[in-house]
Amino acid sequence: MSQEIEIEFKNLLTEEEYKRMLEELPFDPDEFFDQTNYYFETGKLLLKQHGAALRIRQKGSGWTMTLKEPHPEGLLETHDEIDEYEANLWIRNEGHAQPNITKRLNNLGIDISDLYYLGSLSTRRREISYQKTTVTLDYSRYFQTHDYELEIEADSREQGVRVFQELLSKFSIPQREAKNKIQRFYEARGRSD
Repeated sequence: MSQEIEIEFKNLLTEEEYKRMLEELPFDPDEFFDQTNYYFETGKLLLKQHGAALRIRQKGSGWTMTLKEPHPEGLLETHDEIDEYEANLWIRNEGHAQPNITKRLNNLGIDISDLYYLGSLSTRRREISYQKTTVTLDYSRYFQTHDYELEIEADSREQGVRVFQELLSKFSIPQREAKNKIQRFYEARGRSD
């Protein structure tokens, strides 16, 4: 089964903080990629009740369906690679069972026929390797809003916390609550209804 534990640390940034980090860290200004997350939920918000989220991510010509669930070390991510045709079926609420994700959804008591498409969030992402972590700067757009975010992904909580605190201190950025993208998406969706 295609699974991994995601250990990450996030902080929302102002536009000025984002630009300063982009200039002062070793990012190549011409190196970035665009990705779009397509989110799904049940009418009774069963995924949200379980602290889980289901998305399809389009990155370049690749499409990956991911179920994120709470895990003591971070988030448990379960993946299925799909093609553009299958992704579009899901977006039209006609998706088919996927081997890894359907099994996990069934464990949560969720049938794929109860899932429906909520909307999308698009991100311009820049990444660098930095002190044995991945430092990511994201500019995301969804509904009528946008935001800037710093993410640190690490193999251990200790390493991630150390680099996260070091960068916030170095750039004099206050630590801010950074809800994950699906949570921010839900809030913006609620404001746009």
